[in-house]
Amino acid sequence: MFVYLFHGTLPEDPQLDNIHTLSGEDETLYLFEAVSPPDTSIDSRSAYQVIDSSGSLAGGCAVMNNIPVGEGGREAFEERFLGRARRVEEMPGFAGIRVLRPLQGDTYVILTVWKDEDSFKSWQSSEAYNHAHKKRESSEGLTQQRPEIFTRPSFVTVYRVTPPDPGQAGKC
Repeated sequence: MFVYLFHGTLPEDPQLDNIHTLSGEDETLYLFEAVSPPDTSIDSRSAYQVIDSSGSLAGGCAVMNNIPVGEGGREAFEERFLGRARRVEEMPGFAGIRVLRPLQGDTYVILTVWKDEDSFKSWQSSEAYNHAHKKRESSEGLTQQRPEIFTRPSFVTVYRVTPPDPGQAGKC
C-alpha cells in the first residue's frame, strides 16, 4: 500500500480520487491512499510506502509524528515499529494508523487518525501510551542505543480531516 501527501495544491490527475483533506494550523495537505503506485507522473517526494497499518483514515483528527531516520538506521527503526505493542488500536476514539516509509528523503511518518483531538490527547495521557513509549529514553531505546539513527529531532503535526467528497471521485 502507498500513501501520497501533497502540500498546498493537488496535482491534476484523474487517477487521484478519494482524497482526504488535512487542514492544519499553517498548511493544508491532501492525502491519497492506493494499493499500488498509480501509473502517473506524481512527484515521488510525496510518496510513502505503508509498512504497517490498522484501521481506516475515517476520523476527525490526524496526527503525524515526523521522524527523520538516517540511511543506516532504517532497518532498526522499522523493526521497532513492526514489533510495537499495538495498544493504540484499543484506545477509545482510535480510527487508524499508517507507518509510512519515505520513497525519497529520510522522514518517516507515523500517521494516526482519531475520532477527535480529545481522543488523541486521552491516548497521550494513558497507561497504554506510557507502555508504548517506556523504552524511548531508556538504555533499551533506540535514542540511547543508536542516537546516530535520528538525523534531526522529530516533530508532530496535527490536522483536521475532511473525508473525500463522494461526488468528487475522479475529479481534481
